[in-house]
Amino acid sequence: MRFLTLGAVALLLAGCVVGPNHVDPRPTAPAQTQFYSAQSPNFVPAEPPGNWWSLFRNPQIDLLVRQALAANTDLRVAAANLRRARAALRETRTQRLPSTDISGSASYAKQPGTDTTEYYDAGIDVGYQLDLFGRIARAIQASRADAEATQAAYDLARITVAAETTRAYADVCSYGDQLQVARQTLNVQEQTFALTRRLFEGGRSTALETSRAGALLEQTRAAIPTLEAQRQTALFRLSVLTGKPPAEFPRFVEACVTPPTLAQAIPVGSGATLIARRPDIRAAERRLAAATARIGVATADLYPSVSLGGSLGSSAAGSVGDLFSDKGFRFSLGGLISWSFPNVAAARARIAQAQASSDAALADFDGTWLRALEETEGGLTRYAKELDRLQALKRARANSNEAARIARLRYRAGRESFQVVLDAERDVAQTDAAVAQSEAQLSDNLIALFLALGGGWQTPAA
Repeated sequence: MRFLTLGAVALLLAGCVVGPNHVDPRPTAPAQTQFYSAQSPNFVPAEPPGNWWSLFRNPQIDLLVRQALAANTDLRVAAANLRRARAALRETRTQRLPSTDISGSASYAKQPGTDTTEYYDAGIDVGYQLDLFGRIARAIQASRADAEATQAAYDLARITVAAETTRAYADVCSYGDQLQVARQTLNVQEQTFALTRRLFEGGRSTALETSRAGALLEQTRAAIPTLEAQRQTALFRLSVLTGKPPAEFPRFVEACVTPPTLAQAIPVGSGATLIARRPDIRAAERRLAAATARIGVATADLYPSVSLGGSLGSSAAGSVGDLFSDKGFRFSLGGLISWSFPNVAAARARIAQAQASSDAALADFDGTWLRALEETEGGLTRYAKELDRLQALKRARANSNEAARIARLRYRAGRESFQVVLDAERDVAQTDAAVAQSEAQLSDNLIALFLALGGGWQTPAA
C-alpha cells in the first residue's frame, strides 16, 4: 500500500518542471523592417531563392555547386558533428527509460565446523528515476537544442561551401577576363613599339621614344604571369572545394573569361525574413534555448531525487536446480529518496552559473543578428556602389579609346609628339584593367551579398 501511495504521489508531481521556459527571441528582435540599403532599383523585396546560384543561369556553376555539396570535406566534418549531436540526444533520452541489471553467481565454500556447501543466486534488478522536477526533461530539451544548433552549423557550412565554390569559379573567370584585357593591351602596345622602331629606322623618331614604348610594353607583359598564377590558384581552390586534388581541377572552367553577373534586380527579402533564414542566427537562438534549459537542470538539484526499484530472483543452496523451484524465489519493491539538502549552496552556485551562461547566450544572439544586418546592409551598399563605379569606368574606357585613336592619327601625321601617344595608351591600359577589376569585384560583391542573405541551406543535399 505504501508503495502504491508513493507511486501515486510521483504521478501527481510528474508534471512539475522547474526553471524558466525558453521564449524564441527572433520574432521580437528589432530588425523586422525593410533593409535601409535596399531602396536602390537594383533590389526588389521578393524573397531570394534557396539555390540562389541558379539565378546566374550557368550550368557550369550548377554542376560545380552540386559536386561541392556532395564531396566537400568541410561539409563531411559538419555532417559527422551533426550525427554525433543526434547520438548525444538519443543518449540523453535514455534517462527516461528504466535501468536493468541481470546478475548471477555461484560459490563453493566451507566454514569451520560445517559441511562444504554450494550456493547459487540469479536475479534481475529494475530501477526507474522519477522526473518529479523536470531534471531529465530539461536535460533532453538542452540536448535537443544542442542538436538543432549543430544542424544550423551544418546549414551554415553548406551555404558557405556553395558561396565559396561560386566565388572560386567567378575568380577563375575574372582573372581570365583580366588576362584577356592584358593580352589585348599587349598586342596594341607591340604594334606601337613596332611603329616607333620603323620610324626610328627611317629617321622620323628618336631612341628615347622607342625606349619609352618598349618600357610600357614590358610593364604590360610583366602583369600577365601574376594574373596567370592567380587564375591557376583559383582553379586549384575550386578543385579542393569540390573534394578533388588540386591537379584534378575542372578543365572546362579554364577557358572562362566572363565573370558571372545578373541582369535582373536582386531579390533580398526583409530584416524579418533574414533573421528567420540565416543559419547562424538560428544556431545562436538554439544555443540560447540550450542554456535556458540547463538552468532548469541546475534548479532541479534543489529538490529531492526519487527512484523506484524492484528486484526479482532466486537463491538456492546445494543444487543449481533449486534456483527454479518455488522455495528459492525472492522479490522486492520500493522507493529511494535522496536529497543533498545540506549542500544547497553548491546547487545555487550552479544555478547562478547556468543563468550567467544564458545571459551570455542571449547577448551572443543579439550580436549575431546585429552582425547579420550589418553584413547584409554592407553587402547591398557595396554591390550597388560597385555597379555605379563600373558604369563610370566603362564611360572612361570609351573616352580613353577615342583619345588614343586620335593621338595615333595625329602622331602619324606629325602633329603630336610621341609622348601624347604613350600617355593615351597608358590611359587605355589602365581603364581597361580597371573595368576588368571592377567586373571581378562586382561579381565577388554579389556572391558576398547572397552569402549574407543566408540562402542555400534549404536545398536538399545532393
